[in-house]
Amino acid sequence: MCDESAEIPGSIRSVVTRRGVLAGAAALAGVGSMASAAEGASRSARRAPGRRFPGRPPVPPPVVVEGGPLLDPLTGDVVEDAVVVLAEGRVLAAGSRDATAAAVRQVSGRARTIDAAGGWILPGLIDVHVHVNALADAVGVLRAGATSIRSGTSNFYQDVAMRPLTRWKPGAVPRMRAAGVFVSPDLGDTVLADPDLAPLASLADGVRSPEALAYLTRVNLDRDVDVVKTRANPRAGIPEQDPLELVYDETQLRAVVDAARRGDAPVLCHAYSAEGCHGAVRAGIRSLEHGVFVTEETLDLMTRRGTYFTPTLGPILGLADSPNPILAQRGRDYGPVLKAAVLRAHELGIPVVAGTDTFGTATRSIGSEVRLIGETGVPALDALRGATTTAARLLGWEDRIGRLVPGHLADLVVIDGSPLDDLAAVERVQVVVAQGEVVRDDLAA
Repeated sequence: MCDESAEIPGSIRSVVTRRGVLAGAAALAGVGSMASAAEGASRSARRAPGRRFPGRPPVPPPVVVEGGPLLDPLTGDVVEDAVVVLAEGRVLAAGSRDATAAAVRQVSGRARTIDAAGGWILPGLIDVHVHVNALADAVGVLRAGATSIRSGTSNFYQDVAMRPLTRWKPGAVPRMRAAGVFVSPDLGDTVLADPDLAPLASLADGVRSPEALAYLTRVNLDRDVDVVKTRANPRAGIPEQDPLELVYDETQLRAVVDAARRGDAPVLCHAYSAEGCHGAVRAGIRSLEHGVFVTEETLDLMTRRGTYFTPTLGPILGLADSPNPILAQRGRDYGPVLKAAVLRAHELGIPVVAGTDTFGTATRSIGSEVRLIGETGVPALDALRGATTTAARLLGWEDRIGRLVPGHLADLVVIDGSPLDDLAAVERVQVVVAQGEVVRDDLAA
Protein backbone atom coordinates (compact mmCIF):
# COMPACT_ATOMS: atom_id res chain seq x y z
CA MET A 1 0.00 0.00 0.00
CA CYS A 2 1.03 3.59 -0.53
CA ASP A 3 2.81 4.95 2.53
CA GLU A 4 1.45 8.42 1.65
CA SER A 5 -1.86 7.21 3.08
CA ALA A 6 -0.55 7.86 6.55
CA GLU A 7 -0.50 11.56 5.68
CA ILE A 8 -3.48 11.96 3.40
CA PRO A 9 -6.74 10.41 4.66
CA GLY A 10 -8.83 8.72 2.05
CA SER A 11 -5.91 7.76 -0.17
CA ILE A 12 -6.07 4.09 0.78
CA ARG A 13 -7.84 2.16 -1.95
CA SER A 14 -8.79 -1.48 -2.22
CA VAL A 15 -5.93 -2.98 -4.18
CA VAL A 16 -6.64 -5.56 -6.85
CA THR A 17 -5.09 -8.80 -5.65
CA ARG A 18 -2.64 -10.76 -7.77
CA ARG A 19 -5.06 -13.67 -7.91
CA GLY A 20 -7.85 -11.30 -8.97
CA VAL A 21 -5.74 -9.87 -11.75
CA LEU A 22 -4.98 -13.31 -13.11
CA ALA A 23 -8.55 -14.46 -12.86
CA GLY A 24 -9.68 -11.38 -14.74
CA ALA A 25 -7.07 -12.07 -17.39
CA ALA A 26 -8.29 -15.61 -18.00
CA ALA A 27 -10.63 -14.38 -20.71
CA LEU A 28 -7.80 -12.85 -22.70
CA ALA A 29 -7.35 -14.34 -26.13
CA GLY A 30 -3.69 -15.24 -26.38
CA VAL A 31 -2.96 -13.79 -22.95
CA GLY A 32 -5.04 -15.80 -20.53
CA SER A 33 -3.21 -19.00 -21.38
CA MET A 34 -0.06 -17.54 -19.84
CA ALA A 35 -1.66 -16.27 -16.66
CA SER A 36 -1.18 -19.37 -14.57
CA ALA A 37 2.57 -19.22 -15.09
CA ALA A 38 2.60 -15.65 -13.86
CA GLU A 39 0.61 -16.67 -10.79
CA GLY A 40 3.30 -19.13 -9.80
CA ALA A 41 5.84 -16.33 -9.72
CA SER A 42 3.65 -13.80 -7.92
CA ARG A 43 5.33 -11.23 -5.71
CA SER A 44 2.83 -11.91 -2.95
CA ALA A 45 4.09 -15.48 -2.73
CA ARG A 46 7.73 -14.33 -2.58
CA ARG A 47 7.21 -11.52 -0.09
CA ALA A 48 8.20 -12.38 3.46
CA PRO A 49 5.18 -12.27 5.80
CA GLY A 50 5.18 -9.45 8.31
CA ARG A 51 8.12 -7.66 6.72
CA ARG A 52 8.50 -4.29 8.39
CA PHE A 53 11.34 -1.80 8.56
CA PRO A 54 12.44 -1.44 12.21
CA GLY A 55 12.98 2.34 12.12
CA ARG A 56 10.57 5.24 12.30
CA PRO A 57 10.08 8.01 9.73
CA PRO A 58 11.97 11.21 10.60
CA VAL A 59 10.11 14.37 11.58
CA PRO A 60 11.62 17.63 10.28
CA PRO A 61 12.06 20.44 12.84
CA PRO A 62 9.50 23.27 12.85
CA VAL A 63 9.78 26.06 10.29
CA VAL A 64 8.52 29.64 10.63
CA VAL A 65 8.17 31.70 7.44
CA GLU A 66 7.44 35.34 8.12
CA GLY A 67 7.33 38.83 6.70
CA GLY A 68 5.78 38.49 3.26
CA PRO A 69 2.19 38.72 2.04
CA LEU A 70 0.33 35.40 2.32
CA LEU A 71 -2.11 34.56 -0.50
CA ASP A 72 -4.96 32.09 -0.12
CA PRO A 73 -5.70 30.93 -3.69
CA LEU A 74 -9.16 29.67 -2.75
CA THR A 75 -10.51 32.99 -1.52
CA GLY A 76 -8.03 35.41 -3.06
CA ASP A 77 -7.47 36.94 0.39
CA VAL A 78 -4.05 38.42 1.13
CA VAL A 79 -2.59 38.86 4.62
CA GLU A 80 0.24 41.41 4.70
CA ASP A 81 3.30 40.78 6.88
CA ALA A 82 2.11 37.21 7.44
CA VAL A 83 3.53 34.32 9.43
CA VAL A 84 3.24 30.62 8.62
CA VAL A 85 4.22 28.04 11.24
CA LEU A 86 4.94 24.48 10.08
CA ALA A 87 5.40 21.65 12.59
CA GLU A 88 5.28 17.85 12.42
CA GLY A 89 4.49 17.91 8.72
CA ARG A 90 1.47 20.20 9.02
CA VAL A 91 0.51 23.86 9.02
CA LEU A 92 0.23 24.76 12.68
CA ALA A 93 -0.83 28.36 12.06
CA ALA A 94 -0.99 30.87 9.20
CA GLY A 95 -2.05 34.50 9.17
CA SER A 96 -1.22 37.77 10.88
CA ARG A 97 1.46 38.06 13.54
CA ASP A 98 -1.18 38.40 16.24
CA ALA A 99 -3.10 35.35 15.03
CA THR A 100 0.03 33.17 14.91
CA ALA A 101 1.79 34.43 18.05
CA ALA A 102 0.82 31.45 20.19
CA ALA A 103 2.03 28.97 17.57
CA VAL A 104 5.32 30.83 17.21
CA ARG A 105 5.83 30.60 20.98
CA GLN A 106 5.01 26.90 20.86
CA VAL A 107 7.93 26.17 18.49
CA SER A 108 10.28 28.81 19.91
CA GLY A 109 13.83 27.57 20.27
CA ARG A 110 13.26 24.64 17.92
CA ALA A 111 12.19 26.27 14.66
CA ARG A 112 14.12 27.44 11.63
CA THR A 113 12.99 30.95 10.70
CA ILE A 114 12.88 32.20 7.11
CA ASP A 115 12.52 35.92 6.49
CA ALA A 116 10.22 36.23 3.46
CA ALA A 117 10.07 40.03 3.47
CA GLY A 118 9.92 41.19 -0.11
CA GLY A 119 8.49 37.88 -1.33
CA TRP A 120 5.02 36.38 -1.44
CA ILE A 121 4.11 33.24 0.52
CA LEU A 122 2.07 30.64 -1.35
CA PRO A 123 1.12 27.01 -0.79
CA GLY A 124 3.36 24.51 -2.52
CA LEU A 125 2.54 24.33 -6.23
CA ILE A 126 1.10 21.30 -8.03
CA ASP A 127 2.19 19.93 -11.42
CA VAL A 128 -0.54 17.59 -12.64
CA HIS A 129 1.35 16.22 -15.66
CA VAL A 130 5.07 15.52 -15.30
CA HIS A 131 7.34 12.52 -15.86
CA VAL A 132 9.83 11.59 -13.14
CA ASN A 133 11.85 8.46 -13.89
CA ALA A 134 14.73 9.09 -11.47
CA LEU A 135 15.44 10.89 -8.23
CA ALA A 136 17.29 13.62 -10.12
CA ASP A 137 14.12 14.31 -12.12
CA ALA A 138 12.08 14.62 -8.93
CA VAL A 139 14.62 16.94 -7.32
CA GLY A 140 14.48 19.32 -10.28
CA VAL A 141 10.69 19.41 -10.24
CA LEU A 142 10.65 20.00 -6.50
CA ARG A 143 13.23 22.79 -6.50
CA ALA A 144 11.23 24.54 -9.24
CA GLY A 145 8.30 24.79 -6.82
CA ALA A 146 6.10 21.73 -7.47
CA THR A 147 5.74 20.12 -4.06
CA SER A 148 2.99 17.78 -5.32
CA ILE A 149 2.66 16.12 -8.71
CA ARG A 150 0.57 13.73 -10.71
CA SER A 151 2.87 11.41 -12.61
CA GLY A 152 2.34 11.28 -16.35
CA THR A 153 3.66 7.67 -16.25
CA SER A 154 7.10 6.23 -15.63
CA ASN A 155 9.00 3.53 -17.49
CA PHE A 156 9.37 0.94 -14.73
CA TYR A 157 7.06 2.02 -11.88
CA GLN A 158 9.64 4.48 -10.56
CA ASP A 159 6.81 6.81 -9.53
CA VAL A 160 5.24 4.10 -7.36
CA ALA A 161 8.63 3.44 -5.76
CA MET A 162 9.31 7.13 -5.08
CA ARG A 163 5.96 7.77 -3.45
CA PRO A 164 6.79 6.54 0.09
CA LEU A 165 9.97 8.64 0.21
CA THR A 166 7.82 11.57 1.29
CA ARG A 167 7.53 9.81 4.65
CA TRP A 168 10.96 8.26 4.95
CA LYS A 169 13.05 11.09 3.49
CA PRO A 170 11.03 14.32 3.65
CA GLY A 171 12.00 16.78 0.96
CA ALA A 172 13.53 14.16 -1.35
CA VAL A 173 10.65 14.04 -3.84
CA PRO A 174 7.29 15.76 -4.31
CA ARG A 175 4.09 14.20 -3.04
CA MET A 176 2.93 12.05 -5.85
CA ARG A 177 -0.09 10.53 -7.51
CA ALA A 178 1.53 7.67 -9.41
CA ALA A 179 0.38 6.46 -12.84
CA GLY A 180 2.73 3.53 -13.29
CA VAL A 181 3.27 2.51 -16.92
CA PHE A 182 1.59 4.01 -19.97
CA VAL A 183 -1.43 2.14 -21.32
CA SER A 184 -0.25 2.32 -24.91
CA PRO A 185 -0.03 -0.12 -27.84
CA ASP A 186 3.74 -0.61 -27.86
CA LEU A 187 5.35 -1.19 -24.47
CA GLY A 188 8.94 -1.64 -25.68
CA ASP A 189 11.30 -2.20 -22.76
CA THR A 190 8.51 -1.32 -20.34
CA VAL A 191 7.35 -4.91 -20.72
CA LEU A 192 10.21 -5.66 -18.29
CA ALA A 193 8.64 -3.52 -15.56
CA ASP A 194 6.60 -6.41 -14.17
CA PRO A 195 6.60 -10.17 -14.89
CA ASP A 196 2.85 -10.02 -15.42
CA LEU A 197 3.39 -7.79 -18.47
CA ALA A 198 5.21 -10.59 -20.28
CA PRO A 199 2.04 -12.08 -21.83
CA LEU A 200 1.45 -8.79 -23.64
CA ALA A 201 4.70 -9.27 -25.56
CA SER A 202 3.03 -12.12 -27.45
CA LEU A 203 0.44 -9.83 -29.05
CA ALA A 204 1.42 -9.25 -32.68
CA ASP A 205 -0.60 -6.03 -32.93
CA GLY A 206 0.34 -4.71 -29.52
CA VAL A 207 -1.98 -3.74 -26.66
CA ARG A 208 -5.09 -2.88 -28.65
CA SER A 209 -7.94 -5.25 -27.90
CA PRO A 210 -10.30 -4.25 -25.06
CA GLU A 211 -9.25 -7.40 -23.23
CA ALA A 212 -5.55 -6.60 -23.44
CA LEU A 213 -6.15 -2.97 -22.45
CA ALA A 214 -8.11 -4.08 -19.39
CA TYR A 215 -5.37 -6.54 -18.49
CA LEU A 216 -2.61 -3.92 -18.66
CA THR A 217 -4.74 -1.54 -16.59
CA ARG A 218 -5.23 -4.25 -13.96
CA VAL A 219 -1.50 -4.90 -13.75
CA ASN A 220 -1.09 -1.19 -13.04
CA LEU A 221 -3.75 -1.37 -10.35
CA ASP A 222 -2.02 -4.36 -8.81
CA ARG A 223 1.09 -2.22 -8.51
CA ASP A 224 -1.07 0.22 -6.53
CA VAL A 225 -1.12 3.14 -8.94
CA ASP A 226 -3.31 6.11 -8.05
CA VAL A 227 -4.26 7.05 -11.61
CA VAL A 228 -4.09 5.48 -15.07
CA LYS A 229 -2.66 7.20 -18.14
CA THR A 230 -3.63 6.28 -21.70
CA ARG A 231 -3.81 7.92 -25.11
CA ALA A 232 -6.05 8.62 -28.07
CA ASN A 233 -3.33 9.96 -30.39
CA PRO A 234 0.45 9.74 -30.95
CA ARG A 235 2.88 12.35 -29.60
CA ALA A 236 3.16 15.77 -31.20
CA GLY A 237 6.85 16.09 -30.36
CA ILE A 238 8.03 13.28 -32.63
CA PRO A 239 8.21 14.42 -36.27
CA GLU A 240 7.77 10.89 -37.64
CA GLN A 241 4.42 10.52 -35.87
CA ASP A 242 1.09 12.05 -36.86
CA PRO A 243 -0.46 13.43 -33.66
CA LEU A 244 -3.90 13.47 -35.28
CA GLU A 245 -3.90 9.76 -36.10
CA LEU A 246 -6.22 7.74 -33.87
CA VAL A 247 -4.44 5.24 -31.64
CA TYR A 248 -7.39 4.23 -29.44
CA ASP A 249 -11.03 4.88 -30.22
CA GLU A 250 -13.85 5.38 -27.75
CA THR A 251 -14.47 1.64 -27.32
CA GLN A 252 -10.85 0.98 -26.49
CA LEU A 253 -10.61 3.93 -24.14
CA ARG A 254 -13.78 2.83 -22.41
CA ALA A 255 -12.15 -0.55 -21.72
CA VAL A 256 -9.34 1.28 -19.90
CA VAL A 257 -11.72 3.56 -17.99
CA ASP A 258 -13.96 0.67 -16.94
CA ALA A 259 -11.02 -1.42 -15.72
CA ALA A 260 -9.50 1.54 -13.87
CA ARG A 261 -12.83 2.38 -12.26
CA ARG A 262 -12.89 -1.04 -10.59
CA GLY A 263 -9.74 0.02 -8.77
CA ASP A 264 -11.06 3.54 -8.07
CA ALA A 265 -8.36 5.05 -10.29
CA PRO A 266 -9.25 8.04 -12.50
CA VAL A 267 -7.91 8.11 -16.06
CA LEU A 268 -5.96 10.90 -17.73
CA CYS A 269 -5.86 10.73 -21.51
CA HIS A 270 -3.33 12.17 -23.98
CA ALA A 271 -5.27 13.47 -27.00
CA TYR A 272 -4.87 16.06 -29.77
CA SER A 273 -7.41 15.42 -32.52
CA ALA A 274 -11.08 16.38 -32.34
CA GLU A 275 -12.10 12.74 -32.66
CA GLY A 276 -9.58 11.61 -30.06
CA CYS A 277 -10.64 14.24 -27.54
CA HIS A 278 -14.33 13.53 -28.00
CA GLY A 279 -13.95 9.77 -27.74
CA ALA A 280 -11.87 10.12 -24.59
CA VAL A 281 -14.39 12.38 -22.86
CA ARG A 282 -17.28 10.15 -23.89
CA ALA A 283 -15.37 7.14 -22.54
CA GLY A 284 -15.36 8.74 -19.09
CA ILE A 285 -11.83 10.05 -18.53
CA ARG A 286 -11.18 12.32 -15.57
CA SER A 287 -8.86 14.75 -17.36
CA LEU A 288 -8.02 15.59 -20.95
CA GLU A 289 -4.30 16.13 -21.55
CA HIS A 290 -3.13 18.50 -24.33
CA GLY A 291 -6.50 18.65 -26.14
CA VAL A 292 -5.40 20.97 -28.93
CA PHE A 293 -8.31 20.43 -31.33
CA VAL A 294 -11.02 19.91 -28.73
CA THR A 295 -14.34 21.05 -30.20
CA GLU A 296 -17.13 23.12 -28.75
CA GLU A 297 -19.25 19.96 -28.59
CA THR A 298 -16.58 18.18 -26.55
CA LEU A 299 -16.06 21.19 -24.30
CA ASP A 300 -19.79 21.22 -23.62
CA LEU A 301 -19.62 17.54 -22.71
CA MET A 302 -16.65 18.22 -20.42
CA THR A 303 -18.66 20.93 -18.69
CA ARG A 304 -21.52 18.55 -18.01
CA ARG A 305 -19.26 15.69 -16.88
CA GLY A 306 -16.84 17.73 -14.79
CA THR A 307 -13.85 16.72 -16.90
CA TYR A 308 -10.62 18.59 -16.18
CA PHE A 309 -8.42 20.13 -18.89
CA THR A 310 -4.61 19.97 -18.73
CA PRO A 311 -3.42 21.88 -21.82
CA THR A 312 0.38 21.58 -21.22
CA LEU A 313 0.85 24.85 -23.08
CA GLY A 314 4.60 25.07 -22.55
CA PRO A 315 5.73 22.07 -24.57
CA ILE A 316 3.18 22.60 -27.33
CA LEU A 317 3.90 26.29 -27.81
CA GLY A 318 7.59 25.47 -27.53
CA LEU A 319 7.43 23.32 -30.66
CA ALA A 320 7.49 26.53 -32.68
CA ASP A 321 11.11 27.03 -31.64
CA SER A 322 12.21 23.56 -32.76
CA PRO A 323 14.98 23.33 -35.35
CA ASN A 324 12.96 20.54 -36.97
CA PRO A 325 10.70 22.17 -39.59
CA ILE A 326 7.86 19.68 -39.05
CA LEU A 327 7.76 20.32 -35.31
CA ALA A 328 8.16 24.07 -35.77
CA GLN A 329 5.16 24.14 -38.10
CA ARG A 330 3.12 22.13 -35.61
CA GLY A 331 3.95 24.64 -32.93
CA ARG A 332 2.85 27.54 -35.12
CA ASP A 333 -0.34 25.73 -36.10
CA TYR A 334 -1.26 24.23 -32.73
CA GLY A 335 -0.34 27.10 -30.42
CA PRO A 336 -3.09 29.61 -31.27
CA VAL A 337 -5.72 26.86 -31.43
CA LEU A 338 -4.78 25.54 -28.00
CA LYS A 339 -4.69 28.99 -26.41
CA ALA A 340 -8.19 29.69 -27.69
CA ALA A 341 -9.37 26.31 -26.38
CA VAL A 342 -8.00 27.06 -22.90
CA LEU A 343 -9.79 30.39 -22.68
CA ARG A 344 -13.03 28.91 -24.00
CA ALA A 345 -12.81 26.05 -21.49
CA HIS A 346 -12.39 28.55 -18.67
CA GLU A 347 -15.37 30.58 -19.90
CA LEU A 348 -17.48 27.41 -19.81
CA GLY A 349 -16.42 26.64 -16.24
CA ILE A 350 -14.18 23.69 -17.12
CA PRO A 351 -11.41 23.38 -14.50
CA VAL A 352 -8.11 24.19 -16.25
CA VAL A 353 -5.05 22.79 -14.46
CA ALA A 354 -1.32 23.25 -14.90
CA GLY A 355 1.00 20.50 -16.14
CA THR A 356 4.47 20.96 -17.60
CA ASP A 357 4.78 17.54 -19.29
CA THR A 358 8.52 17.66 -18.66
CA PHE A 359 10.76 14.61 -18.88
CA GLY A 360 14.01 13.90 -17.10
CA THR A 361 16.15 16.68 -15.68
CA ALA A 362 15.13 19.21 -18.35
CA THR A 363 12.75 20.71 -15.82
CA ARG A 364 10.28 23.42 -16.80
CA SER A 365 8.99 25.45 -13.87
CA ILE A 366 5.35 24.86 -13.06
CA GLY A 367 5.21 28.63 -12.69
CA SER A 368 5.82 28.97 -16.43
CA GLU A 369 2.69 26.94 -17.13
CA VAL A 370 0.68 29.14 -14.75
CA ARG A 371 1.93 32.19 -16.62
CA LEU A 372 1.03 30.70 -20.00
CA ILE A 373 -2.48 29.85 -18.83
CA GLY A 374 -2.84 33.47 -17.77
CA GLU A 375 -1.60 34.67 -21.15
CA THR A 376 -4.59 32.99 -22.82
CA GLY A 377 -6.87 35.47 -21.04
CA VAL A 378 -7.65 33.39 -17.94
CA PRO A 379 -7.61 35.72 -14.88
CA ALA A 380 -4.45 35.55 -12.80
CA LEU A 381 -6.08 34.08 -9.70
CA ASP A 382 -7.80 31.34 -11.70
CA ALA A 383 -4.54 30.53 -13.50
CA LEU A 384 -2.83 30.22 -10.11
CA ARG A 385 -5.63 27.98 -8.86
CA GLY A 386 -4.72 25.65 -11.73
CA ALA A 387 -1.54 24.86 -9.81
CA THR A 388 -3.03 25.06 -6.32
CA THR A 389 -6.66 24.58 -5.25
CA THR A 390 -8.12 23.36 -8.55
CA ALA A 391 -5.20 20.99 -9.07
CA ALA A 392 -5.55 19.75 -5.48
CA ARG A 393 -9.19 18.93 -6.18
CA LEU A 394 -8.21 16.93 -9.27
CA LEU A 395 -5.76 14.91 -7.18
CA GLY A 396 -8.39 14.34 -4.50
CA TRP A 397 -6.24 16.18 -1.94
CA GLU A 398 -8.19 19.43 -1.66
CA ASP A 399 -8.42 19.00 2.13
CA ARG A 400 -4.63 18.67 2.48
CA ILE A 401 -2.77 20.75 -0.12
CA GLY A 402 -3.28 23.86 -2.24
CA ARG A 403 -3.77 26.25 0.71
CA LEU A 404 -1.85 27.28 3.82
CA VAL A 405 -4.42 26.80 6.56
CA PRO A 406 -4.12 24.92 9.86
CA GLY A 407 -4.11 21.16 9.36
CA HIS A 408 -2.97 21.23 5.75
CA LEU A 409 0.32 19.59 4.87
CA ALA A 410 3.59 21.47 5.27
CA ASP A 411 4.25 22.43 1.64
CA LEU A 412 5.10 26.05 0.88
CA VAL A 413 6.88 28.31 -1.60
CA VAL A 414 8.04 31.90 -1.47
CA ILE A 415 8.13 33.73 -4.79
CA ASP A 416 9.62 37.05 -5.84
CA GLY A 417 6.67 39.34 -6.47
CA SER A 418 2.89 39.41 -6.52
CA PRO A 419 1.30 36.73 -8.72
CA LEU A 420 -1.88 38.78 -8.83
CA ASP A 421 -0.04 41.58 -10.59
CA ASP A 422 2.48 39.52 -12.56
CA LEU A 423 2.07 35.78 -13.09
CA ALA A 424 5.72 35.55 -14.13
CA ALA A 425 6.45 35.97 -10.40
CA VAL A 426 5.39 32.35 -9.92
CA GLU A 427 8.46 31.33 -11.94
CA ARG A 428 10.75 33.23 -9.57
CA VAL A 429 10.82 30.70 -6.74
CA GLN A 430 13.00 31.67 -3.78
CA VAL A 431 12.03 29.15 -1.08
CA VAL A 432 10.59 25.64 -1.23
CA VAL A 433 9.41 23.69 1.80
CA ALA A 434 8.18 20.16 1.08
CA GLN A 435 6.82 17.78 3.71
CA GLY A 436 8.07 20.21 6.32
CA GLU A 437 11.66 20.09 5.05
CA VAL A 438 13.36 23.17 3.62
CA VAL A 439 14.69 22.02 0.25
CA ARG A 440 15.52 25.43 -1.19
CA ASP A 441 16.21 28.76 0.48
CA ASP A 442 17.67 31.45 -1.75
CA LEU A 443 16.88 34.04 0.93
CA ALA A 444 19.35 32.62 3.46
CA ALA A 445 22.08 35.08 4.36
